[in-house]
Amino acid sequence: MLIDTHGLIWFLEDNSRMSRRALEVAEDQDTYLYVSLAPLWEMAIKVRLGKLNLVGDFQAFVLDQLTRNDIEVLGISLEHVIQTANLPLHHRDPFDRLLIAQAVVEDMPIISSDAALDAYPVMRIW
Repeated sequence: MLIDTHGLIWFLEDNSRMSRRALEVAEDQDTYLYVSLAPLWEMAIKVRLGKLNLVGDFQAFVLDQLTRNDIEVLGISLEHVIQTANLPLHHRDPFDRLLIAQAVVEDMPIISSDAALDAYPVMRIW
């Protein structure tokens, strides 16, 4: 199960904006939760631009939360990047397009509030 940027932030900060279903899936002991490097990269950019505030510095926050919540990092492969070229342009955000491509290649559902993902052949949990 992949989790997108907002889903990850809301999950880690225990934000009430996360749906009950998405929270139940993410917290389920049988769920293998993955975060792509793309959302982590997006978060790093937003922290640097002052558009995202985290408790403590970015590195400490991410490393601590990934370990604490048993979230695995999914690297970006050439196959993922190539898949982005095959996706229709329903969604133009490069981070989301990469996440969609990873979900397609790895055959993984995505935890996301973004309904635009429904235009792609991926299962969106929210």
